[in-house]
Amino acid sequence: MLQLLRTLVLLPLLFTGLAFAAGTSFDAAKFDALNKDGKPILVAVHADWCPVCKAQAPIVAELLKTAELKGITAFRVDFDGQKDAVKRFKATMQSTLIVFKGGVEVGRSTGDTKQDSIAALLKKAT
Repeated sequence: MLQLLRTLVLLPLLFTGLAFAAGTSFDAAKFDALNKDGKPILVAVHADWCPVCKAQAPIVAELLKTAELKGITAFRVDFDGQKDAVKRFKATMQSTLIVFKGGVEVGRSTGDTKQDSIAALLKKAT
């Protein structure tokens, strides 16, 4: 019974995290164009096996739905499969969040799963 309750509580969070992860795979050309135009960008260096990444995903997804942060374009870099992008962003670990504003990096965090501090990081891009 306890397992069923956990599943029912965590299932919506899982789908929210997958929604963030899906369709936002890193594309260098799109990133470069948005960055050149000074648009707000989030790059999330993610690994499917990483528990911290799994905890970050629903938090980031929910924050990006808010009016204040809705204009941020989010890209997901696969830590294991997109090594060139990992090197490009000098990400030494998965669960790294990097924000850009005006064509330059304005903030980064690694391993953070606190909604308030992730929100503060994302606000640097707006």
